[in-house]
Amino acid sequence: MKEELNKHLLDALNANVRYDGRKKDEYRTVEIEYGVSATAEGSARVKLGDTEIIAGVKMSVETPYPDSPEQGNLMVDVHLLPLASREFESGPPGINAIEIARVTDRGIRESHCIDLKSFCIKKGEKVWSVSVDVSTLNFDGNLFDAASLAVLAAIKDTKIPSLDDDMIPNYKEKSKNVLDLKKEPIGITVYKIGDHFVVDPSAAEEAQLDARLTVTTLKDGSICAMQKGGITPLTADDVEAIIDIATAKAAELRKHL
Repeated sequence: MKEELNKHLLDALNANVRYDGRKKDEYRTVEIEYGVSATAEGSARVKLGDTEIIAGVKMSVETPYPDSPEQGNLMVDVHLLPLASREFESGPPGINAIEIARVTDRGIRESHCIDLKSFCIKKGEKVWSVSVDVSTLNFDGNLFDAASLAVLAAIKDTKIPSLDDDMIPNYKEKSKNVLDLKKEPIGITVYKIGDHFVVDPSAAEEAQLDARLTVTTLKDGSICAMQKGGITPLTADDVEAIIDIATAKAAELRKHL
């Protein structure tokens, strides 16, 4: 059955046609909504076609790590909820959720878009720990790019809680301080199916991938991170072509923020 679907998909791509009529380098409708959670310090909902996810930021005061007494912490977790797809199961995060979280986290971290030293409250004693949780609401492919957008949007929406004299956060009272986002790293995943490169695949297209490469770039085109997936190798020419596509698409998606 999979071979038949793959042949049908390749025949369509050879004719320069996708199942939903898009071009190979065309995204579905992108929607970003800020402030969707009343209890999170920052939140956002992102839709790529029928793929829909929500990201929320929670901040807590913690003791810094001994080797970084002046730095706070940033962590990204992804939860693939069964309500979003029959493919997802309840329980601890699986390998797919872990990979999406790591790729998203690495893009944020390696871009240095947030100065972790700005999270320091008192050197060696108290720092802010920032946790970003991403949860799926509906799945129809391309969670890597959806997560990248949602996490960035949620961080942009974040208001830091106020602190009392004992450095205890008051979550009911938000300060005017925001997380200082110096750059906007955008992760774009390009999928190779046969000899074709496509972006923003539906679940049906994504199931037929041979390889994929997520490229996170900044506004000036600088590459922050890359992550390959799939069992088929990519040539140097493939990588160069994918980087060109990712850079162009990142500029397009960045406008939605």
